[in-house]
Amino acid sequence: MKNITEMLEKSALKFPDKHAFRDSASEMTYQTIADTARRIGSFLAGRGITRSPVAIMTGRSVKTPAAMFGCLYGGNFYTVIDTEMPAERIKNIFDTLCPAAVIVSEEYAEKLEQTGYGGFTADYGQAAAYEPDMPLLKETALRAIDTDPAYVLFTSGSTGRPKGAVVSHRSVIAYINWFSKTFGIDENTVFGSQTPFYFSMSVSDVFSAVFRGASMDIIPKELFSFPMKLIEFLNARKVNTLYWVPSALSVIANWRALDYAELKYIKKVLFAGEVMPVRQLNYWIKKLPNALFANLFGPTETTDICTYYKVDREFSDGESLPIGRHCDNCDVFVVKEDGTEAAPGEEGELYARGSFLALGYYNDPEKTAAAFVQNPLNKSYPETVYKTGDLVKYNEKGELMYITRADFQIKRMGYRIELGEIEAAASTVSGINSCAAVYDRKSDKIVLFCTGREKDGSVITSELSGRLPDYMMPQKVIMISAMPLNANGKIDRRMLAESCGG
Repeated sequence: MKNITEMLEKSALKFPDKHAFRDSASEMTYQTIADTARRIGSFLAGRGITRSPVAIMTGRSVKTPAAMFGCLYGGNFYTVIDTEMPAERIKNIFDTLCPAAVIVSEEYAEKLEQTGYGGFTADYGQAAAYEPDMPLLKETALRAIDTDPAYVLFTSGSTGRPKGAVVSHRSVIAYINWFSKTFGIDENTVFGSQTPFYFSMSVSDVFSAVFRGASMDIIPKELFSFPMKLIEFLNARKVNTLYWVPSALSVIANWRALDYAELKYIKKVLFAGEVMPVRQLNYWIKKLPNALFANLFGPTETTDICTYYKVDREFSDGESLPIGRHCDNCDVFVVKEDGTEAAPGEEGELYARGSFLALGYYNDPEKTAAAFVQNPLNKSYPETVYKTGDLVKYNEKGELMYITRADFQIKRMGYRIELGEIEAAASTVSGINSCAAVYDRKSDKIVLFCTGREKDGSVITSELSGRLPDYMMPQKVIMISAMPLNANGKIDRRMLAESCGG
């Protein structure tokens, strides 16, 4: 297999009438999504749009996976856009991506217009109804190789410019082979999908479902505010597999919703994206004692995951879960500050190597060179590895334990956030001379310190709401007379963090 579309082709032949993706309003069978994807691919390739980036603005619906595969059939690579983020940030992504086309559904046409995008716009309905050109698609497929990009997924960037990890077909195929085998994904699996399509975790359930002929139900976002309705939805759809961020699992645990209603079909509970609090995990385990629970860990730059831990013993509420061991075909190792390999119990930075690795960052050679580096433990031949920026150590059981980020990047609400991007946005607010964003871990809040003309924090927050997505918004704004500086003349972020308890 050299192209992700081959997964869809095989499942469409084997399970043509089975529902592949379903949202609250509609569903697509494997045959339907394959037909629709071929039409979209023909629409793009027929206009000479191939081997190019294509942005997708179709929201949280079955249209999005159809558009994703449509881009791939056309020989392109895609970027799914968060349609709820400010138009200014979408524009920042477009400035880096330079999309040859944007596939947009009718309800997001106005949002696209707000970005000022002047390139080719493909109406989803028109593209999905286009007559498929099978000879053209066949010719396009013959030219494909497994290291062609499949998608570019944008994460927060420290300079205020989002950075896009370029992931190849080869990486997705290697990763999905591991994921589906390790967690027993098959045609009987029914995913209850919580993560957005623009988030790296979605790669796991979307493509493992298609690879194995499983089904995926897209959970309406609003249900996570109503735990009992969420449980009712999962039971009605006979969902048996969850891959959620811990904060979503904690909604049910914190409300003790399983005291009042049973999850009838759940067999696997996987989680990633942030630290899983053990108290909430223990609640789930108590209520679902026969289910598999697993802690998955990794950055977007390793497709989704590079280490994992299947929960095999009891943990007290105050303990930390291991992030476990490396995935098959994706090795990891720990390097100390002096460039040597860390011994068990020694702290160091986690590096990853293997087929899961992204190709680099799109249109950003400087950041690529800084993160995708020669293996410091190998001086004999060229070997690119990824510096994760995560500090870890091995425990006495040989399991990796996560410590913290090596820089001031954070993970919150399942998203990886560069505090520098928040600062870059805040620095554009009138009256602010300097600013620094810190993360108060105790209260799980982003705190923004500012100097300049006295302003009410709510005014600054209001101005930032047009520049940042909700999950990046600071929860507290503090005006100070001057920024504390360290010995190097730089802002003393440690002092700021300590002042707010972080």
